[in-house]
Amino acid sequence: MGVRFYRTGMNATPLLEPYRLGPLALRNRMVMAPMTRYRAEEDGTPGPLVAEYYAQRAGAGLIVTEGIWPSRAGQSGWRIPGLETDGHVRGWRAVTAAVHASGGRVFAQLMHGGRNGHPLARLAGDLPAGPSAVPGVEPVHVPGGKVPPPLPRAMSRAEVRAAVRDHAAAARRAVAAGFDGVELHGANSYLIHQFLADNTNLRTDEYGPATLGGRLRFAVETVAAVAEAIGPERTALRLSPGNPQFGMVEADPAPVYRALLAELEGLGLAYLHLTDDDRYPALADLRPRWSGPLIANVGENRAPTTREAGEAVLADGLADLVSYGRAFISNPDLPERFARRAPLAPVDQAHLYTPGARGYTDYPALEPARGPASVSA
Repeated sequence: MGVRFYRTGMNATPLLEPYRLGPLALRNRMVMAPMTRYRAEEDGTPGPLVAEYYAQRAGAGLIVTEGIWPSRAGQSGWRIPGLETDGHVRGWRAVTAAVHASGGRVFAQLMHGGRNGHPLARLAGDLPAGPSAVPGVEPVHVPGGKVPPPLPRAMSRAEVRAAVRDHAAAARRAVAAGFDGVELHGANSYLIHQFLADNTNLRTDEYGPATLGGRLRFAVETVAAVAEAIGPERTALRLSPGNPQFGMVEADPAPVYRALLAELEGLGLAYLHLTDDDRYPALADLRPRWSGPLIANVGENRAPTTREAGEAVLADGLADLVSYGRAFISNPDLPERFARRAPLAPVDQAHLYTPGARGYTDYPALEPARGPASVSA
């Protein structure tokens, strides 16, 4: 399938302009954001339904998958996919092949749960472990429903260093599975974020917050290890400075994230994926400090991002691409809908996380356009 370009005219939008992301030619500047959907097999293997889901959405310039655990130690929930075994690699290879056959590009998001999780939701049946023994605040998805979060263990130094190695090993498996790159999940309460935040990192060793460098150490080591394993041009990072979701506390995010970007700026990463927050304008503060490609997400903790909101981000020079989450769930052909100014379908909230096709792959695409709204090249 050729790359799909949209004609100029009354429906033209910069969101649909092609973009060059390192070695990758993206058909537009719209990114499908990572979203947990709980559709993997119980052992973490993605099946044919997962391949169908992502292939339906290959009209995005770039897809970032749901969070994938790099090792069983990082499994945060039941039916969340993994990238630890040969079976996982085979499952994901079918997904990437389906996306590429539809003309899309796809990065795997590696998501180590850290403190997030529950023995009932983990293949190993063990307690999750994070930087410190600080419990989460949200119920955990387990077979049969949700349960209160447990008190996690504090990771030993050896476990912290193993987590760095696990991310690098999973990144190599992602490339073997056909992914175009890897996004490390440093946002929304997962392990990298737990080391950065005030209330989840109470360590007194070299990974602790006694110094700014200690607070940043795990993030920097993990990004560097993955970049060395698969190349910086295939390595990306997502951050959510100041995001209070899931009980995270960051009283003054600016110094932390400015320093982190300074550490990573020279690595030549594929991109930085940055969420904005009403309490800390991360895009305005950090965009001038990052010379590489930047993906903006402006819908976190807010209403779903509209076409107009995405256009404003690009017009203001705050990002090169814009990620959309909820809109891509119920509108697999979202770029086409933006091109035709078509209405958006609502999300089936009752089936966001239920097994099967309902609320997952059963959202219809638009009927083919009668006029020359677009052309393939």
